[in-house]
Amino acid sequence: MSVQSLEFVQAQVTATVAGAPYNPTVDAVEFAFTSGNAQPSEWHTGSWDSSQPNSGTNAYCAQILVGPGGTVTLTQGRYTYWIKIHDNPETPVLPVGQLAIT
Repeated sequence: MSVQSLEFVQAQVTATVAGAPYNPTVDAVEFAFTSGNAQPSEWHTGSWDSSQPNSGTNAYCAQILVGPGGTVTLTQGRYTYWIKIHDNPETPVLPVGQLAIT
């Protein structure tokens, strides 16, 4: 992703309760960006793309706007991005993937 770009960075989320699919879009979602595998310490509010799962799946799309004027602006480098979902009683913190800013 270009350092000049303003884009949604997304994470696919699949959740279950008692073995049945669960809609997590009622839960608050946050994202963090760290260098390497460092644990996140600064969280940024994300959102859900839709209250419906992606077509043909049980996965929901969480997102955050990254870039100049977005929720978070990153400098050039490679980042691990994380998601935190505030549910009850669980609050999972999960690494999602890598994001390269060029």
